[in-house]
Amino acid sequence: MPIQKIFIVFLTLLLTAGVVHAQSVRIKDLVEVDGVRANDLVGYGLVVGLNGSGDGLRNAPFTEEIMSNILERLGVNVTGEQFRPKNVAAVIVTAKLPAFSRVGNQIDVTVSAIGDASSLLGGTLIMTPLNAADGDIYAVAQGAVIAGGVAAQGDAAAVVQGVPTAGVIPSGARVEREIDFDFTQLSSLRLALREPDFTTAARIEDVINQRVGGRAAMMLDAGTVQVNLARTGASSPARAVVAIENLSVEPERRARVVVDQRSGTIVMGSDVRISRVAVSQGNLTLRIQEAPLVVQPNPFAEGETVVIPRTAVGIEDEPGIGLAEVPEGTSLSEVISGLNALGVSPRDMIDILKSIKAAGALHAEFVVM
Repeated sequence: MPIQKIFIVFLTLLLTAGVVHAQSVRIKDLVEVDGVRANDLVGYGLVVGLNGSGDGLRNAPFTEEIMSNILERLGVNVTGEQFRPKNVAAVIVTAKLPAFSRVGNQIDVTVSAIGDASSLLGGTLIMTPLNAADGDIYAVAQGAVIAGGVAAQGDAAAVVQGVPTAGVIPSGARVEREIDFDFTQLSSLRLALREPDFTTAARIEDVINQRVGGRAAMMLDAGTVQVNLARTGASSPARAVVAIENLSVEPERRARVVVDQRSGTIVMGSDVRISRVAVSQGNLTLRIQEAPLVVQPNPFAEGETVVIPRTAVGIEDEPGIGLAEVPEGTSLSEVISGLNALGVSPRDMIDILKSIKAAGALHAEFVVM
C-alpha cells in the first residue's frame, strides 16, 4: 500500500477517535498520592557461571577486585594470586522498591554488565546489597539471570540478537528494610496531577466534594488538590483514598500536534483547531553531474594527457499542489479533511504543519520528536 494511502487510513482512524467525546477517567489514573511512590535502588555485584563470555580481567580490573573481596569474605585467601577466570562479569543491579513494601517481600531486579563481557546468558548473580539514595541497604539480590538476547561468534563472523549483556531476575531481591512512612498519621492528602491542568484539578475538587458532601477537597494549583481527611468522614486515610480514587473525572488536555520526523508519523488531538489559511507547496531540485573527458595526444606526437572537466547543471521545479485553501476547522474532522485536500506525503505534511504553525494559523502545541 502506498505511503500516502497509509497516511489517509491513519488520519481516518484519528477522525473516528476524534469525534468521540472525551471519556471519563478514574482519579487514580490521573493523580499520584503525595508520599505514595516507589524508591530507586542500586547495587554493584558479580555474575558467575558464564560460558567463557565474562569480563577480560585485564580490561576490567574492578571485576578482579570484587571477586577477590567476595572470596576473602568466604574464607579463601587470594592475596598475591594470579587468576584469570573468564566466567565472571561485573554488573550494576537496579530495582524499584514499591510503596508500602514490607520486610520479606520480593521485587524484580535488572542486571546490566559494565565491563567487556559479551553475554550474561546462563549466569547467576551473587548476593548483592541494594542501596537507596540515603546510602542504606533496603534489599539484597541474588539469583539466575534471564538474559534478553543471544550472541554467537566464530573466526570470521559474529551474530548478536537482542541485548545479551542485560537481563532480569524476577523476584530476585528480598526486602530487608522498610521505608519509614506512617500513612495512618496523615491529616490531609495531596493529590498530584500527572499532567497539571487547572480545569482538571477543579473538576477533581468538585467530584470529591460531591462524593463526601462537604468542602473536603481544595485545589491548590494546577497540579495539586488537597483533601482534608477529617472532612471526608473516612475511618482512616486508606479508606479515604479508596472512597475517592475510583471517582470518574473528565480530564481536560491541551491541544497538541505531535510529529516524528524519522518515521513520518503525525498525531493530532481532538481539540486541534486551524484558522483559514492558503498553502502552496512544491519541490525545487538542483542537479549537478560531472562527466570529465580525457584527451590524449596522437600516437608518436608530442604532448600530454589532460582531463577536461565537463559539468551539467540543471534545475527541476516540480509543479507541486499550487495554492490550495485550507478552510477554518472547528473540529478534528474538518482539520483532517482540509489537510487531506492538499494531497501530499506525510513528510511534506509535517513541513506544511510547521509552516501553518509559524503563520499563527495552527492553534495547538506543536511537538517535534
